[in-house]
Amino acid sequence: MWQVIYIIAFAVLAILAIANLVRNLILLGSNARNSQSPNAYNNDNRRPVPHPELLDQDGQVIREPLLVMRSISVKDAREQLDALYNSDDSSDDLKPGQGA
Repeated sequence: MWQVIYIIAFAVLAILAIANLVRNLILLGSNARNSQSPNAYNNDNRRPVPHPELLDQDGQVIREPLLVMRSISVKDAREQLDALYNSDDSSDDLKPGQGA
């Protein structure tokens, strides 16, 4: 008898979950088609708040680049890597191919 009650309860919960899923998908589709505002949940006409990492200590927006990369040629990069590899900073470390 308990098995029948569990099966019926599980079936009711499954039907409710599927109905909720379908209802949410329909609401999501109707909100996506609504092109009046980009954010359907927030219709204020306030200024967008920038990400906290883009603010300085005073709360002002940083106007300078956050990352500056220098471009070098492949030859220069190889020379720098070779110089690092061939440098004798510690005599205890063995280089590959030297053996023990």
